[in-house]
Amino acid sequence: EQPRHSVELSEYSIGKYPITNQQYQAFVKEGGKSPEGWDGDQYPQGKDAHPVVNVSWEDAMLYVKWLNEKTKKNYRLPTEAEWEKAARGEDGRIWSWGNEFGEKNANTAELQLNDTTPVGQFSPQGDSPYGNADMLGNVWEWCDDWFDEKEYKNRKDGVKDPQGTQTGTYRVLRGGSFGNSRDYVRCAYRSRNLP
Repeated sequence: EQPRHSVELSEYSIGKYPITNQQYQAFVKEGGKSPEGWDGDQYPQGKDAHPVVNVSWEDAMLYVKWLNEKTKKNYRLPTEAEWEKAARGEDGRIWSWGNEFGEKNANTAELQLNDTTPVGQFSPQGDSPYGNADMLGNVWEWCDDWFDEKEYKNRKDGVKDPQGTQTGTYRVLRGGSFGNSRDYVRCAYRSRNLP
């Protein structure tokens, strides 16, 4: 996440909430792969408004393709830079809500819930400057980029619409989860996983 640098982004839109089990179920019922923990096309009982989990990057891309075909719109995963801008705003805040950690602003390890919570449960106190909910905690969020630990070191200040490296082994994850403490749910914290 170092060094800190300026990034210019073209106009874009990003969802207010993570995708829920109920939203993802429509995709599964039309042939999408069921996430681990589901019984066929049925998500765990009582978790309709919780964010979908156990979805690989490839599954997320298939969902986006399906959603585009259903809606005739052009959805996609955000780039890492877009995700970070939506999470922290223009003032470079540490957490979406500001520079002081608030235990009741996100589903993090500090709350000891040890599970996901319905999307928007920590809104509006945990929202980003743009009104996005659950960007930190609850579940990790996939970005479109391949992960490169030297990406920020290689960038020049003032880069426009960075796309990151074009190949790699891992894809970028951002935001942390209910199992992560405050250090791992900062807007600038970068993680990765196999796609």
